[in-house]
Amino acid sequence: MILSPGFKKYFANTSWLMAERVLRMVVALFVGVYVARYLGPERFGLLSYANSFVGLFIALATLGLDGIVVRELVKTPARRDELLGTAFGLKIVGAILMWLVIITAVPLTENDVQTNSLIAIIAFAAIFQAFNVIDFNYQAEVKSKYVVHAQLVQLTISSITKLVLIAINASLIWFAWVYCLDAVVFAVGLSVMYLRKSGKLWCWQWKWQVAGELLMDSWPLILSGIVITINMRVDQVMLKELVNSKEVGLYAAAVNLSQGLYMLPMIFAKSFYPKFINLYNSNKDKFYSFVQNFSSFLTIIAMILSIVISLYSKSIIDLLYGDSYAQAALILSIHVWTLIIVFMEVAFGRWLLIENKQKFTAYRNFSIALVNIILNYYLIPLYGAIGAAVASLLSIFIGYYLFFSLFMETRKIFVLQTKAILLLGIPTTIIKWFFELKKLRKIDIK
Repeated sequence: MILSPGFKKYFANTSWLMAERVLRMVVALFVGVYVARYLGPERFGLLSYANSFVGLFIALATLGLDGIVVRELVKTPARRDELLGTAFGLKIVGAILMWLVIITAVPLTENDVQTNSLIAIIAFAAIFQAFNVIDFNYQAEVKSKYVVHAQLVQLTISSITKLVLIAINASLIWFAWVYCLDAVVFAVGLSVMYLRKSGKLWCWQWKWQVAGELLMDSWPLILSGIVITINMRVDQVMLKELVNSKEVGLYAAAVNLSQGLYMLPMIFAKSFYPKFINLYNSNKDKFYSFVQNFSSFLTIIAMILSIVISLYSKSIIDLLYGDSYAQAALILSIHVWTLIIVFMEVAFGRWLLIENKQKFTAYRNFSIALVNIILNYYLIPLYGAIGAAVASLLSIFIGYYLFFSLFMETRKIFVLQTKAILLLGIPTTIIKWFFELKKLRKIDIK
């Protein structure tokens, strides 16, 4: 299997995505962390709050089209121009809708002028995400290296800009403008790559019928995307409203590290998504086996990362952020355990999408958001950012795992997830090994 052309194709595609993600994570350590140190917990918390506030509504701009458009491009590549053109138009409309909702929501807060200015600037970047439809095309063709080229240009320009802003002692507002710069550079990079390698943007076509078909399939994912962004962002918004921006900064510093790793399983899933579709259409038994093995593989990776980061959270925070962020260590050691459930669930999310059962994805994500908001409401006033981390962990466990046991149509997913956790001897061995290592380190210290 390893020597087959098909495997080499998907492996090469994944390698490009993985290389870009690893490079981005490394740069984040030297640039993103440097920005957090420069701004300090309070100003960094304010910037994170503004980004999270916009993030609550970003699903309106994306319209849940990502997986749907890729699926249709794999099935009917001859419809590329009308699928990309229609998706592009829908995303422009979605970005405008997002802006209208934010304009309505901002007066309901108690934000000052500076905070609202940060929100407005970051929200402006959403209009350029319409060009991400070019990424969908390369996902379907398993040619993500072209997207990676644009991402590397974006990463380079963004990093240099942030370092220059620090060097000239720039104010907080300029760091918000970097979000817009990132979006513009990536949009231009994708457009240039598409014109050179694939086709002409002006050949894209808007089709009302296609728009209706895409929205008919994507509406559960729109709702799902809304509740996902609420789940990932509401904790920072509630921390600002219930406590202060400094708590947001501490929480964001820790969560950025663990949530940054969420992209690792998405890289694999994005690259192998066409493989999922082809297996499902050709051989269901092989499809189920592939999903199980894929999920088990990701669970092992998540287990290793969770244990290592949890054990050394204090050293990681001290090394990266310094003494002013020392309280973020405990937050990181709690939140990092969400990796196991998130990594495990990625394959099954693709399964639901392929079987056109997006409604269960919407129900699941709604349950996560509801549980998270309720837990945050009670835990944040008592424990601050630590309470938010606990709320996030519990809500993800309930929604990404226990939820699937409630319905007959998804119970098989629950069974396979349980097998991924319980029937793997390797994770158990890893746990025992690391805790034995911890005991040995304590003995050495004594």
